[in-house]
Amino acid sequence: MKGTDFLPITAKEVEERGWAEVDFVYVCGDAYVDHPSFGASIITRVLEAQGFNVAFLAQPDFHSTKDFTRFGKPRLGFLVSAGNIDSMVAHYSVAKRKRSYDYYSPGGKFGLRPDRACTVYSRLIREAYPDSPIILGGLEASLRRFAHYDYWDDCVMESLLISSGADLLTYGMGENIIRKIASLLDKGVPVSKIRDVRGTVWLGDRGDKIHFDHCGEWDWDKLRNDKKYYAQAFAVQYKNQDSCYGKALVEYYGDKMLVQNPPMPPLEQDELDEVYALPYMRNYHPSYEKMGGVPAITEVQFSLTHNRGCFGGCNFCALAFHQGRSVRSRSIESVVEEAKLLTEMKGFKGYINDVGGPTANFRGPACEKQLKSGVCPNKKCLAPEPCKNLKADHSEYIRLLEEIEKIPKIKKVFIRSGIRFDYLLADKTPSGNAFFKKLVKDHVSGQLKVAPEHCSQNVLSLMGKPSFKVYERFKDRYFELTKSFGLEQYLVPYLMSSHPGSTLSDAVKLAEYIKRWNYNPEQVQDYYPTPGTASTVMFYTGLDPFTMKEVYVPKSPDEKRMQRALLQCGDPKNADLVRLALRKCHREDLIGYDKKCLVKPSYKDRVEQAKKKKPVNQGKKKPAQGRGRRR
Repeated sequence: MKGTDFLPITAKEVEERGWAEVDFVYVCGDAYVDHPSFGASIITRVLEAQGFNVAFLAQPDFHSTKDFTRFGKPRLGFLVSAGNIDSMVAHYSVAKRKRSYDYYSPGGKFGLRPDRACTVYSRLIREAYPDSPIILGGLEASLRRFAHYDYWDDCVMESLLISSGADLLTYGMGENIIRKIASLLDKGVPVSKIRDVRGTVWLGDRGDKIHFDHCGEWDWDKLRNDKKYYAQAFAVQYKNQDSCYGKALVEYYGDKMLVQNPPMPPLEQDELDEVYALPYMRNYHPSYEKMGGVPAITEVQFSLTHNRGCFGGCNFCALAFHQGRSVRSRSIESVVEEAKLLTEMKGFKGYINDVGGPTANFRGPACEKQLKSGVCPNKKCLAPEPCKNLKADHSEYIRLLEEIEKIPKIKKVFIRSGIRFDYLLADKTPSGNAFFKKLVKDHVSGQLKVAPEHCSQNVLSLMGKPSFKVYERFKDRYFELTKSFGLEQYLVPYLMSSHPGSTLSDAVKLAEYIKRWNYNPEQVQDYYPTPGTASTVMFYTGLDPFTMKEVYVPKSPDEKRMQRALLQCGDPKNADLVRLALRKCHREDLIGYDKKCLVKPSYKDRVEQAKKKKPVNQGKKKPAQGRGRRR
């Protein structure tokens, strides 16, 4: 097989390669895009580099087993992923309405993957090949590996490993995990005996041997019926997701025992460099061309990922449970080599869309301690204040950007993935100011997206975000620099409504800030409870899992609509909801024509006010209206 080919997607292509059989069939809920921004592409290329024959089964027909037999029974097993995002998030809005567009499908066509894709695919594979190993991976599997609250069915569901009937589940970044599993299967080890690989979840009988120190034994029946118990379990799970000290975790399902082994250590720089040097085609499969291509490639095709992990620790983000809080980065040389490849690609116009990752301006662990001892289990690196041990330094990121800018054919390098503005302000070295200037002058495409999320201190604390004053300092400095360079550039703040802890009054307070900014957000994120986050635990239980204190949760559809409307109070179609919200909060002072007001009075209000102002008749009779001749 040539290193410039896509993996086979048909039996004919397998035959053309001279393979008697395939070792693995990778089943994916997304269309086949061979680009390192897609986890499926990375895992299949890693296996290919290990010498395994891998066929790619993208978006199989899930109404029968027929598509799953396309390549015959694989020698070592099926690898199953829902794709780059959870299939339920891909299919439904926060209001639980079905979406009409799928960025990960050809032409954006909706309906090419099932709800709960990992479960549906696994059951069909089991029906077709009862004894073939099935190994789950990807985001859906990773974040549903424990008993978890499911927003769409509004209940606690059992681990995906159990509901799917698969043999093994992998979580987190899977390169070294899948190498180990593939090697063991290739040696003839039955999948039922693979129980000592880090980064995996397995199911056995109560009393079976656990190969690692373990803690936190929880009972399934109690997890689904006792919210306090569920929140306490999550807190222990969250604190054991570091490869340096994390222990195995156990859940009991009747006479069965589910075990999450400790996490696999993150890939170090040389390993990351090897992964990103694999022969990706960097595009969707050509068979999708006639269907309009795959929309998800647009933003990433000419972008560069330079890091992994995030020590930001936002409670509404699943990164801590998936990529982890320990940051690792590629070498400058590796990223530059990839940038050179992009300049030779068809369609390249001289612009690198992004040099980023989960957080663009992180290049390494938050402090030296994390390399040997892991991240602190009981505190965050940046909130509520930056840790005194934080190593904030942008000098290496500046060098990376400068080296990319030197490459012939590159006209401009943008930074579009989020930067942590609190980390930038925490950098008191010369590199902090130098990066801020360079960011504004060289790397903003008209507007910079940042994520203050809210202005209420209580809400920000529950989000795991810094004080709003930090954002205001950043905003002021950003516009100072923009003005000094003679540029017309803007900030686009990401804002979130209805996060746990956010009252209607908090939403009014944020709306007042938005009014003062003279900002009219086109999009506002209504909080979306997805598996694997602390905020989802708050939403379900009404408890902060880290403190066990009660948390107010806006759940009624009416209040959620009002909170969202307040954040877009400049939109005329939201006027009635805004007025209703302001009256509920006794903030009628914000209804009117004053500059501080969020909304004008309604027509009915104006009529009532006019009636109140009308002169009162004092009882004098009007002159009689006669028809007589004037004299």
